[in-house]
Amino acid sequence: MSAKSLPLEGVRVLAVEQYGAGPFGTLFLADQGAEVIKIENPNDGGDMSRAVGPYFFTPDDSEFFHSFNRNKRSLTLDLSRPEGQAVLHDLVGTADALTSNLRGDVPAKLGLTYADLEAHNPKLVCAHLSAYGRTGPRASWPGFDYLMQAEAGYLSLTGEPDGPPARCGLSIVDLMTGLGLAYAMLAALTAARATGVGRDIDISLFDLALFNVGYPATWYLNEGVVQERLPRSAHPSLTPCQLYTTADGWIFLMCNKEKFWPNLCRALDKSEWADDPRFRRFKDRLDNRDTVNRLLDEELAKRTTAEWLEIFAGTVPAAPINDVAQALENPFVTEHGRIQTLTLPGYGDFRMLAPPVKTEGVEPPANPAPALGADTDAILRDLGYDDARLDELRKDEVI
Repeated sequence: MSAKSLPLEGVRVLAVEQYGAGPFGTLFLADQGAEVIKIENPNDGGDMSRAVGPYFFTPDDSEFFHSFNRNKRSLTLDLSRPEGQAVLHDLVGTADALTSNLRGDVPAKLGLTYADLEAHNPKLVCAHLSAYGRTGPRASWPGFDYLMQAEAGYLSLTGEPDGPPARCGLSIVDLMTGLGLAYAMLAALTAARATGVGRDIDISLFDLALFNVGYPATWYLNEGVVQERLPRSAHPSLTPCQLYTTADGWIFLMCNKEKFWPNLCRALDKSEWADDPRFRRFKDRLDNRDTVNRLLDEELAKRTTAEWLEIFAGTVPAAPINDVAQALENPFVTEHGRIQTLTLPGYGDFRMLAPPVKTEGVEPPANPAPALGADTDAILRDLGYDDARLDELRKDEVI
């Protein structure tokens, strides 16, 4: 393998996945060169997100689906059939890992656990993503991102204090749990390659959502503090760290190290504030947060957001408040390789966000998401299946 190859080239992952969380995790693997084979049921339309609108490149190409499945291959296989299980076992013999994102009780029913597959490949890693875990009283419960945000406390921490409970604007639990799945699989694969023994490894939407409560959880568990929402998306303890008003809108400042407060004071031509005993340290500014905020609003209102960003650049951590269009048309995005162009047969070129993990000296792959079953014959022929075997499996609706 060339020193300039992608880091996961040569790794084969079987992905029994659908919708968002699991496919987002294996997207990271595929973008880094892993061969990710989506196993989709030929009798139910495959991954349900193929039909998720409202936007489609072609009638069979959901833009939602493409957002999660570039650089992958698709193999159709009905895992509920004994013949499908036989094909799965042949595939497992060639794979490094199997990932799934299914309801917690389903992997065992479909024979996707290490206990089911060890005989066919003792080094196989089986990484499972579920809503609430594969064991316990909720193993059979369906679950989705917004439910996790609600139960894990996110809605009580998001938005203005006098507003209704508010979720994060993105499916952040799905996305972070998918990334956690990729991490879990690679951690287990590292051990399997060292020991020759695979394993099951698990992550759930609920556990990841709960774990991400982070330091507010530590504060409650040890101090009994119940963190609440603060005005203007303020940080619980660091000041200034929130939204402020400018001459034409908003700006977010984050002076999250002590050195940035004097930097901000100098940029505002208010150097005396840096030595004011009311504002000298984090605790001082927190105790006098209302005064800090009033003074900053008064000064920041003298210029536009764009003017302040130019003044602060590189010295005071600051950002504009963009909508999605502004975020994507930002020159820092458009002029520095953060958008990727892919070509879809029968449609033409389309754009997606480029992989966030960069491999020095290697361009990221740019293959569109596969059509349902596009790679079935090629993958099975590599296993030694001839035309007669493929015809029989297709006739029986196994593939």
